[in-house]
Amino acid sequence: MSRLSEIFTFGGTDERPLRWRRLLGMSFGLVYLFYPVLDVVSGNITGAKAYWGIASLVAFVIAYSATVVSPENFGRPGRWTFPLLGLTALMAVVFPLIFGGGWLSLPIYVTVVISMAMPVRGAVIGIAAMGVVVLADGLATGADLGGISLLLLQVVTLGVLFMSVRNTRVLVIELHRAQGEVARLAAGEERLRIARDLHDLLGHSLSLIVLKSELAARLAEQGSPRAAGEIRDVESVARLALQEVREAVTGYRQRGLSEELDSARAALTAAGVTVTVRTTGTPLPDALDGLFGWAVREGVTNVVRHARAGRCDIAVTFESDAATLEITDDGRAAGPCEAGSGLTGLAERVQAAGGTLAAGPRPDGGFQLRVLVPAAVGSRT
Repeated sequence: MSRLSEIFTFGGTDERPLRWRRLLGMSFGLVYLFYPVLDVVSGNITGAKAYWGIASLVAFVIAYSATVVSPENFGRPGRWTFPLLGLTALMAVVFPLIFGGGWLSLPIYVTVVISMAMPVRGAVIGIAAMGVVVLADGLATGADLGGISLLLLQVVTLGVLFMSVRNTRVLVIELHRAQGEVARLAAGEERLRIARDLHDLLGHSLSLIVLKSELAARLAEQGSPRAAGEIRDVESVARLALQEVREAVTGYRQRGLSEELDSARAALTAAGVTVTVRTTGTPLPDALDGLFGWAVREGVTNVVRHARAGRCDIAVTFESDAATLEITDDGRAAGPCEAGSGLTGLAERVQAAGGTLAAGPRPDGGFQLRVLVPAAVGSRT
């Protein structure tokens, strides 16, 4: 069903669908050209009119194809979209009058484009206009009332269907934008929290260092032996501030594996990804727990940002000789540029712990991140 939705929406959930996907979706609708082609092949249209019919049919397909691929972005018509749509609609109105009732299926194509490209009010007006065209051209060409009724039903149903598909896709795009905005705001809040914490930690210490440094300078100018004591106090306060900053930064960087797994479940679920977590042999030693927590955060971040996955599996195994973390997804495999500095930094940490990191596409599709660290790393702490 998801693949069919991609075809009907001329692409996936990306805001910039590929043109070849639009053409693929368009090609499925060309079945309605069976009736005009049948008119030419069966001999209902003969002589010079048949050649004109073939040329007109080719011109309509070209105009319709150009209309479909003209927008650069979904929901944002290009400069040629509406002129091409007007030309296609004109052909859909005129050709049935020239070549007969078998060409009454052409307004269906215009209905689909209008439903996908126009706002709701404009799309409703366009669908109604195509219905009027089918009725008027059908009566003018003496078409069967049953056939006209069937075409009218198809105009309405396909128009409503593609309007719904278009609205659904717009909502999906807006949802992805909202998720990105939420992540950006969360990162901003985290930066503000870190800034506040560092200010609280360093504000008093640095103020005290400044005051004692000024006092030590004055005492040194006077030749007082108290200057050395003040300098030692400055050193003591500076060492204490440095220790507090290191402890704070360590706390920011090292979240436990269980916390990161809970965060990963929430992030993946919010992104519409089905997640499965399996753990064997846990709890891990503290050193491995922090390292694997870091790895889960980096791996899940790449899945949410780049993979466009529908499923993600996280497996943690701790045995007597080694600990293993595997994160696999069924999405689009990330390229080298998409790995970013996060995986590079993680690889350095894993290597420093004596382990190995492997990240790359899977043979059956998707992407896999695998971290293997000797169990002895945990026992050294």
